Amino acid sequence: MRATTIHGPGDIRLTDVPTPGISSPTDAVVQVTAGCICGSDLWPYRGENPIEVGSTIGHECVGVVAEVGSEVRSFRPGDFVVVPFVHCDNTCPHCRAGMQSACEQQGFTLSGQAEYALVHQADGSLVGTADQPDAELVPSLLTLSDVMATGWHAAVTAGVSPGDTAVVVGDGAVGLCGVIAAAQLGAERVVVMSRHEPRQQLARRFGATDVVAERGEEGEAAVLELTRGVGADAVLECVGTDAAMQTAFAVARPGSTVGFVGAPHGVELPVRRMFSRNIGLAGGMAPVRRYLPELLDLVLAGTIEPGLVFDLTLPLDKVAKGYEAMDERRAIKVLLQP
Repeated sequence: MRATTIHGPGDIRLTDVPTPGISSPTDAVVQVTAGCICGSDLWPYRGENPIEVGSTIGHECVGVVAEVGSEVRSFRPGDFVVVPFVHCDNTCPHCRAGMQSACEQQGFTLSGQAEYALVHQADGSLVGTADQPDAELVPSLLTLSDVMATGWHAAVTAGVSPGDTAVVVGDGAVGLCGVIAAAQLGAERVVVMSRHEPRQQLARRFGATDVVAERGEEGEAAVLELTRGVGADAVLECVGTDAAMQTAFAVARPGSTVGFVGAPHGVELPVRRMFSRNIGLAGGMAPVRRYLPELLDLVLAGTIEPGLVFDLTLPLDKVAKGYEAMDERRAIKVLLQP
């Protein structure tokens, strides 16, 4: 099959690799209808993460079941499915506690930017639609494999409640989905920290009530001014850098929680501030399967349209151009069509 592979910083290629097959009776092979590039894929692309030369890359996809193992009972070839980027059996103690991202049978999608993807623990992981979805729904369904569920996780772990003021640090696709989540969970005021006008406009469409374009101390001061010096009731950290984390804690009111979902790189927690102001930290890798049924209902009902984060669609053979566009911030998120 054709699959996206990484060979070094800035070196993305579409190459021929073996098509995945059933290796365990609980597996399924999914023919990818749509995949995409994640902001976290930019860490290895920029040389910030270790790279295994020639390895496949991409963990977000939706598609049609092509083959199932002998123990798979809930799905059959031809079913349209959303593939959570973390696979789980959905029955182990961690799954039952809502932490499917830490399943005892944990697996990952390794070739979401390809023609086929292998899914471990298919019955526990996959979530299907009753029928083949209309084409216009596919982008929003694709976000449910990771980015929308990750933004939702940030809002849930930050404890967003009706009437709250929520601040979203980061205007990438995860941050924008965090805006959707905060609004859906009832925040009365949603402040997005964003310097890019197209992203600001989309954030407002998603439910942001305020935009803060400044960064660092100026941005922190702007948020405190908006909140009359109190700070935010809930903060969603959706970047993963130390600067973003410091800002998140600087704008959080005493007793609040920072929900963090940005893959951390070089982060040092302000423990003294956390202690003296009783500010908590929660979050981490999103248990996508936990949120998928609810989010699927919201998408199918037309209540949310997270697929709007895709502002560039490319054929799979142009995947390197997609990485360039996201790296240069010319695109929020790139959808790939095999």
